[in-house]
Amino acid sequence: MTATTAETQRKAPVRPLLLAKDHAVLILLAAVIVWLSIASPAFFTSDNILNILNQNAPLAIIAAAGTFVIVSGNFDLSTASIFAVASVSAAWLAVETGNPLLALVAAPVIGMALGALNGLVVASLRIHSFLATLASSMVYSALAVLITGGALITVDVDGFADFGRGSFLDVFIPVWVLAAVVAALWFLLSGTVFGRHVFATGGNAEAAELSGIKVDRVKVLVFVLSGLAAGIAAAIAVSRISSGQPQAGAGMELQAIAAIILGGTSIHGGVGAVWRSVAGVFLIALVGNGFDIMNFNPQLKDLVTGLIILAAVALAAVGRRSR
Repeated sequence: MTATTAETQRKAPVRPLLLAKDHAVLILLAAVIVWLSIASPAFFTSDNILNILNQNAPLAIIAAAGTFVIVSGNFDLSTASIFAVASVSAAWLAVETGNPLLALVAAPVIGMALGALNGLVVASLRIHSFLATLASSMVYSALAVLITGGALITVDVDGFADFGRGSFLDVFIPVWVLAAVVAALWFLLSGTVFGRHVFATGGNAEAAELSGIKVDRVKVLVFVLSGLAAGIAAAIAVSRISSGQPQAGAGMELQAIAAIILGGTSIHGGVGAVWRSVAGVFLIALVGNGFDIMNFNPQLKDLVTGLIILAAVALAAVGRRSR
């Protein structure tokens, strides 16, 4: 037996693990859908599926853009705070100007500006993104409180709620927005030169820079995308509830990161896909939906979700060692 044959045989047992790693989120998602369909005939209906998509559209949009940040080897812990600033700013503008379109357009613009600030801090000051965005999240949270004075801003302006509650062809507008954003980001990451630069930066930033890639610009742009997505999500959410509150989106940044990692994007950078992150969001959403349908103890939901994410990370670690 040659050395090559022996090595091949040693690697053979891990191939199913690699296959499972590459498709784990889809396998789990399909399993949960089958389970819920059997447990409740009302689950697999168009109305229920559209409701689940609609309810989780803001988080899925944030996770889709957050994929760029993590693939590039960075973290963004400020998305929830950007979400809060953008939502209260939109609510304040709607009340002050009476112009719902101006208010809702302002949310993604503000999100993009705050994301750009994050990127500039990370790229120019060479501060680790974890620490930089942890600090900026505190600043942005305080800004949201200052804008509202710590109180709720209720919006009673005609047309403001249409974006978050309206529908087109019997499909909620936020679902259409989600589909458009995911399609655009999917193409941007997997089908453009910029996307290849994001992967190269996350794989090895020094090598990418030596090959001519403007790594700092890539870092700034991925944070701009993350902020823009948080602003779009904020516009949907504030329009849906017709009110702005400084605590809006609390914990959303961790939910998005969890979904991204669960989808198979490597926390080490250089590996990932937008569709995986979106699948991760809806896998977590369906687990929660399952607890409601089966009347399980809701306090165990976080435990089960955490174990699923831990298993996904462990599977990813096995895949790295076996390559």
